[in-house]
Amino acid sequence: MSLGLDINLIIIIVISVISIFAFSRPDVMGKLQFNAWQIVHRKEYYRVLSYGFVHGNWIHLLINMFVLYSFGRVVLYYFEAAFDGGTTIRYLILFLSAIVVSTLATLGKEKDNPHYNAVGASGAVSAVVFTSILFDPYNPILLFGIIPIPGIIFGVLYIIYSKYMAGKNIDNIGHDAHYYGALYGLVFPLLYEPRLAIHFFNQLLSFNF
Repeated sequence: MSLGLDINLIIIIVISVISIFAFSRPDVMGKLQFNAWQIVHRKEYYRVLSYGFVHGNWIHLLINMFVLYSFGRVVLYYFEAAFDGGTTIRYLILFLSAIVVSTLATLGKEKDNPHYNAVGASGAVSAVVFTSILFDPYNPILLFGIIPIPGIIFGVLYIIYSKYMAGKNIDNIGHDAHYYGALYGLVFPLLYEPRLAIHFFNQLLSFNF
């Protein structure tokens, strides 16, 4: 388990170091950030991954890393309990692939818009949170960091809100990445063990009113 815990901490340290460095280096931020036009028309494919390692500001970085630290440990515990080995690599695959998968819809939507940029690991962090919900849907999540609500209720509200805001497109937040990252987090463990879907529904039915 120590190796699994280490990989979560390593991810947090790497993202934090790169993000903090890029805060004072606009040229680095510009090279690493997500820009669908650059990806499609200049074939800078690395951007579909690199954007997850830079953040817009300290608040953006701290929130994402705090959530990742909190839920990453939980997911590593579930992975070790549910699968026969491979906890570290499986978690790393989840996180890195979620960065890519969560932005594919935006890639298609913004491929001809050279002015659209995005940064942050929010899509991958959403995937980690929702993977934890798949394993234990009633484990409480602190809404706004204060109000405890069952994870499944938080998840439903989060997905509805993210999908609605993605359709409105009225702010600079990557709601598409949040939405698709969350869905991917629910699906990812099922790729290894489809019977986890039965476990999930049994957990839902086991709630005592």
